[in-house]
Amino acid sequence: MEAVTDYGPDAVLVATVLVSVTLLLAVVRYVRADRGTRASMRQALLVRWGWVRLARMAGLTVTDKAPGLLAQINAQKDGPAPAPRVLTPKIKVKPDRFGVIVRARTLPQVGLEEYQKAARFLADAWRCTRVSVLPDGPGRVVIRGVRSDPLTTPTEHRPTGRPLEEVSRWELGVDEYAAPVCVSLANVPGVTVAGTPGAGKTSAVNKFVCDLAPSAAVQFVGFDGKVSRAEEGDYADLVKRMFAFCGDDLDEANALFKRLVELRRRRSSMIRDVLGVKNMWHVGPSRLWPLTVVLIDEAHTFFREYKGGDAETKRLAALTAENARLVEDLVKKGRSVGILTILISQKTTGDAIPTFIRDVCPVGLSFAQKTVEAAVAALGDDIRNWPDASPVTLQDPAYVGVAVMAMQGRPGFTRIRTPYVSDADAARIAEVTSHLTADPDLCLDALLDTTGHTDPDDDGPDGPAVSLAKP
Repeated sequence: MEAVTDYGPDAVLVATVLVSVTLLLAVVRYVRADRGTRASMRQALLVRWGWVRLARMAGLTVTDKAPGLLAQINAQKDGPAPAPRVLTPKIKVKPDRFGVIVRARTLPQVGLEEYQKAARFLADAWRCTRVSVLPDGPGRVVIRGVRSDPLTTPTEHRPTGRPLEEVSRWELGVDEYAAPVCVSLANVPGVTVAGTPGAGKTSAVNKFVCDLAPSAAVQFVGFDGKVSRAEEGDYADLVKRMFAFCGDDLDEANALFKRLVELRRRRSSMIRDVLGVKNMWHVGPSRLWPLTVVLIDEAHTFFREYKGGDAETKRLAALTAENARLVEDLVKKGRSVGILTILISQKTTGDAIPTFIRDVCPVGLSFAQKTVEAAVAALGDDIRNWPDASPVTLQDPAYVGVAVMAMQGRPGFTRIRTPYVSDADAARIAEVTSHLTADPDLCLDALLDTTGHTDPDDDGPDGPAVSLAKP
């Protein structure tokens, strides 16, 4: 007892210091947080304090009639039976800018389905716009409650200029529960991006280019069907990071498409000998065998069906028909050799992008659309079964930058808030990474020199491959 008395004041002092430090850290985190996170931190306190009562009211508790160990020890032989225990799942709460993330345990008769049924009650009690419940491993669930709607909250992205760990990873933005949405582009032959003018297509593509530009293992080529020169359009700031660019001139576009197909053929003819695999993605892109991203904006310009009997109309019709055939070659045969084609258009209906090209692209995004037919063309007929997620509902100005896509492993369709990338940031990234721009054909020549292999096409009937470098 004397020892306890002697050390008592010291123990109280240590406990006081620990509590004070904890409170000080909490205050510092609160002060340094932004306005939305502060509101979420207050919300998290209310969730913790009211959880036991709310869980009982929402039916998320279970009654255990068997007495616990302590009750069995203290029970008297002739005394009354111990009262049944009401078990409440334990939770951990984490606040963020948009709301709270609650990780909870399951109990017998209180599993994932019971949590999902109670989601609407939790949303009302926590004053959330919406609540989702997903599995979080055996015996656990994660409850996501958003107080403010991430879809109507504009976000900005400032590219760091540092290379990504995975160049095949496209970080699109956040979904309606503020969860990050990423798409793997490995083994993806093509992507379609649709949406009305000003809906956010260009900004999403700008972010994609800015994120991948710091890597020498990625090279870009651009087509823009609404301008004659790069300086006139949306890619004026990014053209320095492109090894080739073409405007709306159909003859020039046709020549560049032919050169890209020739690159595809060269890669296909030597991939086994040079890389030792049939599929480039088995080893990944590199500086000498880069992932070649073909950006075709306002794609309908290059595939338009010209109708008429005069000579010029027939010539243009032949050019666009050949363009479609060449792009079909890139999409259908370019995946395994590291060529990714991204087609961007206001509508991806068959008259804008031929169906034999569009339907081969497994990844499709659609920003706001005016008609259900345009939404179906961009996302498939199943979008009719999910009217709440249809891009037709995104025509409000608050939804500029919001896209819809079908995510692998998720039922239905996901709405995504894509961040805005400023022109100044795009120009900055293009400028500091311009030295990484290289012609993939010349990279292939350098790889052949390094490995000591020869180009099978050097002595062929078509002669040496044509360089894609900008004049």
